Amino acid sequence: MISPKMQDALSNQIKAELDSAYLYLSMSAYFTENNLPGFARWMHIQSHEEINHAMKFYHFLLERGAKVTLLALDQPPSDFASPLDVLDRTLKHEQKVTNLIYNLYELALQEKDFPSQVMLQWFIEEQVEEESNASQILERIKMTESKSFALLAIDQQLGKRKAEEE
Repeated sequence: MISPKMQDALSNQIKAELDSAYLYLSMSAYFTENNLPGFARWMHIQSHEEINHAMKFYHFLLERGAKVTLLALDQPPSDFASPLDVLDRTLKHEQKVTNLIYNLYELALQEKDFPSQVMLQWFIEEQVEEESNASQILERIKMTESKSFALLAIDQQLGKRKAEEE
């Protein structure tokens, strides 16, 4: 049986993952509006990944016989200064999510909730990848020094990203 404290924390994480999806969808729209379809595709796929993450928590709670409480989503920002701004925010957001996952793992340890610890291990590993991807793209954008042709080359590369279901 899952503790009420762990149940609430995991429901809050569902919200955090869906907030992430909403944020990345807003970022995708920004890139589409600014004629960077590769960046837009990358963010759109990222948004879907975050929905999948939320669903992992959702199904885990249901499998444990817990109550799922869906919380209201935050409105994401829709104005961004530049692609650099977007990727800087993306990295900071992923670092925030990493800390949320670490806090969940710490709670699972305190609650002696072994199934949650096992499930959260996947998310810990996933966050290493998420931060690395965001950091790499951010550093590439910094290397362009605002040169449009370099930004377009990155856009073309990001447009090749495949969604998990493709």
